[in-house]
Amino acid sequence: MTPVELSRTVLHAVRSAVADGELDVVVPPRVVVGPPGPGGCGDYATNVALQLARPAGRAPLDVAEILRLRIRETAGVADVEITGPGFLNIRLERAAATAATAALVREILDRRGGETPGAPGDQSAPGDLSASGDQSASGIHDIVGAPGISSTRSTSGTHTTTSTTSNTNTFGTSSTPHPPYGHTTALNGHVIPLRIPYDMRAEVVADALVRIIATQGGRVEVAHVRPGERVDLRPVLAAEDPAPLGPDAARWALLYPAGRDRPRITADHLLQRESNPLFRVRYAHARTRALGRNAARLGFDAVPGEVDVPDAGAVVRALAEYPDVLAQAGAQRTPDRLARHLVVLADALLAVQHTVLPLGDEKPSVAHRARLALAEAAGTVLAGGLSLLGISAPEHL
Repeated sequence: MTPVELSRTVLHAVRSAVADGELDVVVPPRVVVGPPGPGGCGDYATNVALQLARPAGRAPLDVAEILRLRIRETAGVADVEITGPGFLNIRLERAAATAATAALVREILDRRGGETPGAPGDQSAPGDLSASGDQSASGIHDIVGAPGISSTRSTSGTHTTTSTTSNTNTFGTSSTPHPPYGHTTALNGHVIPLRIPYDMRAEVVADALVRIIATQGGRVEVAHVRPGERVDLRPVLAAEDPAPLGPDAARWALLYPAGRDRPRITADHLLQRESNPLFRVRYAHARTRALGRNAARLGFDAVPGEVDVPDAGAVVRALAEYPDVLAQAGAQRTPDRLARHLVVLADALLAVQHTVLPLGDEKPSVAHRARLALAEAAGTVLAGGLSLLGISAPEHL
C-alpha cells in the first residue's frame, strides 16, 4: 500500500462516516498522509481528524476514533493508534509495508525521466534577472542564472520577471509522459505574483520559487519594486557579496537559511567535510551514482523490494515526505525547507550506503538489488531537489 493508496483509504473512511451519519462535514478533496511526527508511531500518520473536528462540531479525539475504527478494517492495515490531540497513526502489516516501500521506490525511479522545470542546463528559455541597471550586487547574473525565466519592463518602470516554464512541459507530453516524483497539478492555471526588492538574495529566492511552484503546476510573475513600495518577499540581506564562493555555494549560502536569518557568507560552504551541509548533499548524490556504477561492474542492477537494513527507514521516510516538502516550500515561499530536507535525506542515505554493495566474497542478492534501488531513488530526489534550487548535482565528487 503506497502513501497515495493509504490517503485514498483514509478519504474513503471519511466518506463512509459521512454517509453513515456519524460525521456531518464536507468531505475534503484530498487527505495528506506522511511519516509520523515526534511522538507518533507506526508507518504513516494523518491529522485529518484535527482538520475535520471544527466543521463537524466534535472533539478531535472523537473524530479520530470514528475514523480509526474504519481504517483498521482495511486490508493491509495492522493497527491504527491515536496519539496527541487526535493524530491517526497507521501501522501496516509487514507485507504491506514492504510493498509500500517497493512501490514508493519504483514510482520515483519510473518518473526520473521527467523534466524538472527550470533545471540548470535547460536553455529553452534563457532569462536575465539582472536586466535592470538598478541591480547593484556584483555577480548576480552568474548566481541567479534564471533558466526558465524571462524578464520584461512594464510601462511603469517596474521590472517584471515571469516563469516561462509551461505546465504542459512539466506535467505530461509525449516527450515527458511522467512528471518527476513530487510534481503535481495542484496549482495548474494559477498565476502567482511575487513582488521583490532589488537585492541579490531576493533574486535568488525568487528564482528558486519560480522552479518550485512550477512543480505544482503554477506560474510565478516576479516584479521588482522601488524602495518604499510593497513587497511580498524580503529575506534578510547577506552582509557580504557571495559571488566569490561560485554559483553553487553562493546560491546555497543564500537559500539554506530561513528568510528571517542572515546568511553566513564564508568559505565554509566550499569545504569538503561533514560539517558542510552542501557538501553532504552533493556527496550523497555522487555516492548513489558511484554505487550504480560499481553495481554494474559486479553484474547486478536495481530492483525495488524489501530493504532489510534497520536504518533504511529514515531514507524511506525522507523520500515519502518529499512531495509535501515541495508543496509547503512553494505555498509558504520558503525554499529553505527544501534545502534542509535534502540535508535530512542525504544524512539518512549516508548512514546506510555502505550496505548496498556485497562485501568480500559475498554474491549480489535480492537484498542488494533492493538496497541499490533505494539508493538510486534517493539520488534521484537529491538531484531533483538541487536542480530546483539551481545547484548542480555532480556525478563524481
